[in-house]
Amino acid sequence: MTTQLDQLKAMTTVVADTGDFEAIKRYQPQDATTNPSLLLKAVQIEKYRPLAAEAVQWAAAQDNVTDVAGAAADKLAVSIGSKLMEQVPGYVSTEVDARLSFDTMATVEKANHLLALYRDQGIDTSRVLIKIAATWEGIQAARILESQGIKTNVTLVFSFAQARASAEAGAFLISPFVGRILDWYKANQPDEDFTGANDPGVKSVSRIYDYFKTHGYDTIVMGASFRNISEIQELAGCDRLTISPALLDELANTEGKLERKLNPVDSPKPAPAALTEQAFRWDMNEEQMANDKLAEGIRQFAKDQVTLEAMLADLA
Repeated sequence: MTTQLDQLKAMTTVVADTGDFEAIKRYQPQDATTNPSLLLKAVQIEKYRPLAAEAVQWAAAQDNVTDVAGAAADKLAVSIGSKLMEQVPGYVSTEVDARLSFDTMATVEKANHLLALYRDQGIDTSRVLIKIAATWEGIQAARILESQGIKTNVTLVFSFAQARASAEAGAFLISPFVGRILDWYKANQPDEDFTGANDPGVKSVSRIYDYFKTHGYDTIVMGASFRNISEIQELAGCDRLTISPALLDELANTEGKLERKLNPVDSPKPAPAALTEQAFRWDMNEEQMANDKLAEGIRQFAKDQVTLEAMLADLA
């Protein structure tokens, strides 16, 4: 009997949710994704510290750079992304600074800057996904970038409205955060049964996947932020799932048949009219969980970005 990880790979594109090159080599995922939190963890591992030092040296040598730590953080993200590309055959996601989450044009500018850094390293940027928080402003930045031929990964998706608006903007991929949705419901409804198919994060991604397939949206659904392998098992068949090394290891050591739970639609129906900004903001206002978790996610990524830049400033 093949492992459940092998069975999952036969129906879903598996993405490594890590910046750890050794873990990627071990599990051989199709794609890889990073964020400020993962970059911060990576540079705290001794064998990756030289990349941080190189990024600081590079930033200090640039003309007209007033924020050496910020420039070094961008360079480090690209350096790690470039090395990940050597290990995976597919896409690597690189995240825009979360502090720009409410500034559309600054997000577009930062995205183009990151891609320029990739090109300076001789990287084929068609394999880079620019990762952007799913605020209204971020989704509009994704719309602009996609119109420029730049693929985007809209992240921190907690609501149907965020997912729908991202698809209507033409985002290449969205990342609904399954485990963080579960966290909120467990904290606020502690007596409820959220196991298996009752998991609210699983329900959210299933609804998004079914809606996208029913209406023929090309946007890829990539479930993220898993708390246990049950969530992954319940979403088998989803376009992509980005999974931490610990859960990849658990799946690799789990046997038994893995049932496909999500399936594409043969004959899509026409899509409804697009959400307006007013409708998007009202729908978000009506969903406390999505508001709470989006704000928390942006704050945490911004905090880790600041911590990362402080560590790089110490190396300058």
